[in-house]
Amino acid sequence: MLLPDYDFMSDTTEETSTRFVTFITPSLKRFDLAVMSTARFYGKKLITDLQAGRTAIIGPDDLEEEGYLEHTFKISEEEAAELAQFLYFVVGTVNFTD
Repeated sequence: MLLPDYDFMSDTTEETSTRFVTFITPSLKRFDLAVMSTARFYGKKLITDLQAGRTAIIGPDDLEEEGYLEHTFKISEEEAAELAQFLYFVVGTVNFTD
């Protein structure tokens, strides 16, 4: 198939590791997440909320940013705080590979 009008900026294939996790928070909010580990995003994780179909590239610095999880995943402040507690364990520290 030819794509003559497309100007590709990048097109790479990489082996990744994906963790699927489902949990219910103390406030009874259910999360179904896919957590993808890749070398592409400077050590950050690609987090997908499978129920809502929303994805974000998240590292520890993003978890410290006020309102980031609420805005990205369209959840309440309480739900974001509970999600952040879990994500702190998942994202760990960022290791630069360059």
